[in-house]
Amino acid sequence: MGRTFLYILLLIALPAAAQIYKYTDANGNTVYSDHSPDGVKAQPVELPPLNRVEPQAPNAPAAPKSDNRQPARSDAYEILELAGLPTEEALRANNGTFTVNVLIKPRLRPAHQLRLVLDDEPYGQPSNVPILQLVNVDRGEHRLAVQVIDGQTTIQQSPPVALSVQRVHKP
Repeated sequence: MGRTFLYILLLIALPAAAQIYKYTDANGNTVYSDHSPDGVKAQPVELPPLNRVEPQAPNAPAAPKSDNRQPARSDAYEILELAGLPTEEALRANNGTFTVNVLIKPRLRPAHQLRLVLDDEPYGQPSNVPILQLVNVDRGEHRLAVQVIDGQTTIQQSPPVALSVQRVHKP
């Protein structure tokens, strides 16, 4: 029974280790696949390492604080970043409207709200929902970040993400 279970686990894990390929099809579309098609020059895609959690010894002593580090703020968030944005390609938004997701941990506190920062300027209305919409953004290069605010006070800001917005120009 134990070996059967081990074999099943190995079979499940095999697809996770498969190589991913990127190529352009006959219509000019970028295609990602788990196999390299015949007669097409496909580039292997390097994927970032999978998430992993290091085991910790029970009741491990806390790491000593370094004197040059600032103490962590009690209202700071462990994770605050934008997600769902293309990193290697332009974001296609024909009318300049698109949504972004905010990864935040722990959950947004009741008094706090999220506000986008587009090209280093506050953008739109603050919200307590981690899905934010941008409307009629000009084509071209932009910097986008998200802030946690409490009233007019900025509590924390995510690292800025560079993105390129592509809009179709119709004559």
